[in-house]
Amino acid sequence: MRGLTVFGRWPLSVHWGPQPRENGKKKHNCTPVGNPQGFFDRPASSQQGLRTLVVGAGAAGRTLIRDLRRVPDYGLQPVGLLDDKPAARPVARLPVLGGLADVRRIVIEQRIDAVLIAIPSLPSDRLRALTREVAATGVHIRYLPSFLAAVERDAFATDLRHPNLGTLLCRKERQVLQPTGRTAIVGKRVLVTGAGGSIGSELCRQLRNYEPMSVHMLDHDESNLHSLKLQLDGDALLDTDDLIIADIRDAERIHHVFRSIRPEVVFHAAAHKHLPLLERHPCEGAKSNVLGTHHLVQAACEHHTERFVLISTDKAADPRSVLGATKRLAEMIVQANAEGMVSACTVRFGNVLGSRGSFLNVVADQIGTGGPVTITHPEVTRFFMTAEEAVGLVLTAVSLAECGETFVLDMGEPVRIVDLVHNYAGQLHRPDIRIQYTGLRPGEKLHETLFSKSEQRLPTSDPAIWATRPEALPDNFAVRLEELYAASAADDSRRVRQLLSCLLPSYVPASTDTREFATALAAPYADDF
Repeated sequence: MRGLTVFGRWPLSVHWGPQPRENGKKKHNCTPVGNPQGFFDRPASSQQGLRTLVVGAGAAGRTLIRDLRRVPDYGLQPVGLLDDKPAARPVARLPVLGGLADVRRIVIEQRIDAVLIAIPSLPSDRLRALTREVAATGVHIRYLPSFLAAVERDAFATDLRHPNLGTLLCRKERQVLQPTGRTAIVGKRVLVTGAGGSIGSELCRQLRNYEPMSVHMLDHDESNLHSLKLQLDGDALLDTDDLIIADIRDAERIHHVFRSIRPEVVFHAAAHKHLPLLERHPCEGAKSNVLGTHHLVQAACEHHTERFVLISTDKAADPRSVLGATKRLAEMIVQANAEGMVSACTVRFGNVLGSRGSFLNVVADQIGTGGPVTITHPEVTRFFMTAEEAVGLVLTAVSLAECGETFVLDMGEPVRIVDLVHNYAGQLHRPDIRIQYTGLRPGEKLHETLFSKSEQRLPTSDPAIWATRPEALPDNFAVRLEELYAASAADDSRRVRQLLSCLLPSYVPASTDTREFATALAAPYADDF
């Protein structure tokens, strides 16, 4: 199906990030590697590269075209533009071929291979409509993300993103155009844990626009760091000081990292996040999500870190799973140690559209192979947000934090998964796709919530961010945590679940029947954040 090309998994070697500055402006000084055909794996229809249509004749379009011509190895040959402004003029001798509504006709008439949407401020509903029009023609498409409208620099081909499933579906993306957390980042040494993950990598990308002194990227997986470096810089040079291989469960290693780089701002995104695996292996969840957070917070306090931000999940609200319970304990650890830093906070949100292993990627694959699509329950709902908007709001929340607050991002209305599947299948002209229901898995909720029943929703200065007041910690909190760490080190799953229940009364361990777990693990609904 040609329409599926919009979701193709293009090589990581063609995702680059912002480049160094020269005379106050960004300078692009890298060459694509590992993919001689440039951005896409489709053969070019001309010797100069894929015939490319640029949507937007404004400043972003002009600088993007200049970059494409500067680096022929991108494999993209601009042949014309689209723009709705009547007075739009040719750019670099490229003609304006029509308005945005003409995109499908122009793609066909001009034998276009790729469409680049170079309007970062384009409203999400118009971006979605335009993406659908292009997807119907089967050509490649990329767009410049909305945060570029808020930063004062040129647009480069390295900024281009491919549309995720949310772009084609009926969810309005919030555009974070006022980076109010900028003052907390400018000139600071920043550490990002879990840097190779969906949120961690997006944090590293956006942080570069906030002009920090340095961004150190920590992950225990060297392949993740290799891929991230390739995305950001367009090369695979791994002998730089900004890459750190470390396991957050190793206290001595974490303290050594803090002594070496003395981070002033820490974004903690490292975590085990797959619900069914943690139900099966609760000790590993306790080691990474709880003990690992404890090590980082202790190191931050000891080495005088100014700001600490924990990335959490909606599953921490009245948790029913090991994932939710361990992330809720991580929130409480940040709260308990907040006075040791200038500010510390937690930011809680739901599922990230298109993240690795996410349900929506599974749906795309299942529809592409003819189905069936597997869903746990016909009434299950989830909150969704793009990584880009989630990180934009996380960076905004940095400036709001004072002493251990939990900030909750406004995720909009929860989405009924079966409706989402039908909508997506319709876009791909597969309305008859078969759906198979596998049943809720141990620890899984039918409907997620963003706040616990005991938490009060409080407004902040940003309408897209809510806050909750820190709740009183149990009297025996520290003692129970030490018992939890000992039980997880002894690989005592039963005791770990008991201690999670003691620390969090709302958490009731799910059944650990072997056959039930085997069935649950077979269902490919990857429930993550």
